[in-house]
Amino acid sequence: MPRPALAPAVACSLALAALSAPPTAAQEARRASHCIAIADAAPGIGYLHKAAWTAAVPDYSVRIQYLDHASFLIQTPGGLDVVTDFTGYIGNVDLIPDVVTMNHAHGTHWTANPDPAIPHVLEGWGAFGEGVEHHLDLGELLVRNVSTDIRSMGGGVEEKGNSIFVFEVEGLCIGHLGHLHHEPSPEQYAALGRVDVLMVPVDGGYTMALEAMVRVVERLRSSVIIPMHWFSGYSLDQFLDNVSGSFAIDRRDGPEMVVNLRDLPSQPTVVVLQPQWLSD
Repeated sequence: MPRPALAPAVACSLALAALSAPPTAAQEARRASHCIAIADAAPGIGYLHKAAWTAAVPDYSVRIQYLDHASFLIQTPGGLDVVTDFTGYIGNVDLIPDVVTMNHAHGTHWTANPDPAIPHVLEGWGAFGEGVEHHLDLGELLVRNVSTDIRSMGGGVEEKGNSIFVFEVEGLCIGHLGHLHHEPSPEQYAALGRVDVLMVPVDGGYTMALEAMVRVVERLRSSVIIPMHWFSGYSLDQFLDNVSGSFAIDRRDGPEMVVNLRDLPSQPTVVVLQPQWLSD
């Protein structure tokens, strides 16, 4: 039975309390998350557009390209390239990402041999049951994670074996649910804070039943929801049918979009991107 959702004001209060706790020496220089600090703030309104991954990213914007399965390329105006659920392949290009994130529920979400030239390889797990904490500050980009549990071999549970990664850039809070196997707890929702753009798996079984995933999406109420981890149009269409009463639907022919904090849609919108590997 799912845990009751935490009221937004309570979630924000918990997050603010955590932020106001006396910092340790190691935390004093840490940049605070604006996504948690203003979790109840309302984003702006507007429209989304697309552009090729090789073009310069417009000021105050972020470009997102759906590569395949659960992998996305996130690009910043300052030239940073991030790949989520990195498997070692992003297409027939020579691009070396600045940051890659991985989850190890299945081999399609990670690689044991990432290119050593990649400066920052962030695994979404730690020692069994202990999880991991990331807080990577690259100036214009902050990458952090919230640990969640995954199903382990033999039907057991590996506590904190997965991560929801959050990318904070140009005022946007971009969340990638990874291989999420359960509805987040109130504490995990509070740790996520505001999520403007959400990548959500909609396979309907390998991660979570669609009914449960819809509850997660409705609870986070992101401005933009990008379905991922769909193996056929069937589960994708089911997800869209389930959320069509609460969210606008925007089906696209291409794999990419550019999003700006001031140009988010006025109504929460599911944007369906078509996966495509990078190509010169």
